[in-house]
Amino acid sequence: MFTGIITDIGEIRSLEHAGDLRARIGTGYDTNGIDIGASIACSGVCLTVVQLGPDWFDVEISVETLNKTNIGTWSEGQKVNLERALKVGDELGGHIVSGHIDGLAEIVQMRSEGDSVRYTFEAPRALSRFIAPKGSVALDGTSLTVNEVDDTRFGVNIIRHTQEVTTWGVSKVGDRVNLEIDTLARYVARLAEMQE
Repeated sequence: MFTGIITDIGEIRSLEHAGDLRARIGTGYDTNGIDIGASIACSGVCLTVVQLGPDWFDVEISVETLNKTNIGTWSEGQKVNLERALKVGDELGGHIVSGHIDGLAEIVQMRSEGDSVRYTFEAPRALSRFIAPKGSVALDGTSLTVNEVDDTRFGVNIIRHTQEVTTWGVSKVGDRVNLEIDTLARYVARLAEMQE
């Protein structure tokens, strides 16, 4: 489990296709404190550490994960949002995030609002019903509050601090980002379906 509060920006150092995709990710984390088998959210995708070095870790990515996420567009040198798994007693600053991506949302508009940037996203229709004003979503692993929803489009504001400590500072219209809907919204919708 994660919180959607990004704690490092990693860099893709290498990508190797051999069965599954293997990625080496450079990090500022102290890798002495990371165990083989640990979960790290990489741009929101929960991935398992399979090898470690002094300033990097390797993960393996299955075909299923490649099909559901934007990892297939990763390239060497690209920056990715990183978050270590939540530990008991950690501050829950964002919202509960599983790292299981539901689909991709596309940035369709960006505009400055004071020091923030207002983003408008297009979500897949099957997921848009789970997105509500003032609800939470995780986009590329970042916990964000939804401002408004208009059919399959929704908007969020990203403050300057978040732009500086995540990959949002280099995002652009047309980018497809990993979308994880709020777990509570998913269960509420499922309960409503069962009562119909």
